[in-house]
Amino acid sequence: MEQQHLFSNKMLKALLVPVILEQLLNALMGTVDTMMVSNVGSAAISAVSLVDSINVLVIQAFSALAAGGAIVCSQYMGQKNYEQANKSARQVLFIIAAISLGVTVPCLIFRQPLLRFIFGEVEADVMAASRTYFFYTVLSYPFIALYDAGASIFRAQENTKGPMTISVISNGMNIAGNAILIWVFHMGVAGAAIATLISRMFCAVVVLWQLHRKKQPIVVNHYLKIRPDGRMIKRILGLGIPSGIENSMFQLGKLAIQSSVSTLGTVAIAAQAMTNTLEGLSGIAAMGVGIGLMTVVGECLGAGRKDEAVYYVKKLCAIAWGVLLAGCLIVFALTKPITMLGGMEAESARMCFEMTAWITLVKPIVWMPAFIPAYGMRAAGDVKFSMAVSCITMWVFRYCLCVFLIRIMGMGPMAVWIGMFTDWTVRAIIFLLRFHSRKWLEHKVIG
Repeated sequence: MEQQHLFSNKMLKALLVPVILEQLLNALMGTVDTMMVSNVGSAAISAVSLVDSINVLVIQAFSALAAGGAIVCSQYMGQKNYEQANKSARQVLFIIAAISLGVTVPCLIFRQPLLRFIFGEVEADVMAASRTYFFYTVLSYPFIALYDAGASIFRAQENTKGPMTISVISNGMNIAGNAILIWVFHMGVAGAAIATLISRMFCAVVVLWQLHRKKQPIVVNHYLKIRPDGRMIKRILGLGIPSGIENSMFQLGKLAIQSSVSTLGTVAIAAQAMTNTLEGLSGIAAMGVGIGLMTVVGECLGAGRKDEAVYYVKKLCAIAWGVLLAGCLIVFALTKPITMLGGMEAESARMCFEMTAWITLVKPIVWMPAFIPAYGMRAAGDVKFSMAVSCITMWVFRYCLCVFLIRIMGMGPMAVWIGMFTDWTVRAIIFLLRFHSRKWLEHKVIG
């Protein structure tokens, strides 16, 4: 008799749809947030852009640590070992709270020299706005870290609707707060930062309150009584740190590439900035499938069903490809209207449309195998391989090739995407070979 699959189609739908919607919502609300801040003035939007380059770096690291904890939790859930799943959840919250506080305090104390060191000599009004925005967003670090940890714990027990609901409400609060504090109280960049802080505090409080509720597999309460468990923390960090390094390298790579793009002039800079936004939107839903895949593979391996893990990686890759193709076509169809609404200069809009057209052609072919299987392999504990491949291909192809084409060959912003396409292609080949070798299944995450 054939063994029944661990996840029915109905269960997969219930797991994936909220994650996809949450990712889409966050991306769209981020765009709306930026547009609202841009109304304050050039100094405000410049300050937000500069500071967010630091914030994204830190938040990506928190997200990776939370994902490491979710892998441990999901594998215990697959074993039906709810006691250990609860213990691991408590340790995820403990370690991410400790690390986030360890980052927050020095950033608050040394925020002025830190901003001056990273951004150098910028205009006085931009630096003043940066200091204000950085102060409030740094205060939000522990709250966004706790929310990421809590949301990951819920996803590990197949509850993706809860984090989505919190995200919907908090994003609404953020937009409403921006509107009130910026346009009614005229607080400028401080208003935008305070709205972000309040929405993140809300997220953390609600997710911790939800974890406290009974009648769910993982229940975390008596938060102040949580004490460190060295073995469990080592296990979580062993999965989270490599992913954190991988995510951080991506952000550093983006900053490094930006220095070359900045030499091409304002028309090219504007075109590249808009193209980056559109490319991110086209793939965000497929990334939601990848996040859901981590829970699925984690539970399969926790239950000792390696063949099931392979089956679901293939199945969710197919779903991700369909979602990605739809995303690319929708974004391409909206490119011209968006550039018109954004008031872009004719030449910038033309360059943006041309680059988006190439992305629409290439991305559905190579992006999915370059990213989605890696989510499943990380859930199996194959995090160091993923980190090494991603960092090497990013710096060698995405960065070095881009810099060579711009600074030596004199190409325009399309050079960024030639480097990106090469990175995706090489990464796709390596990850497909790794997936079919089954070596990623040889790791042992839990006892």
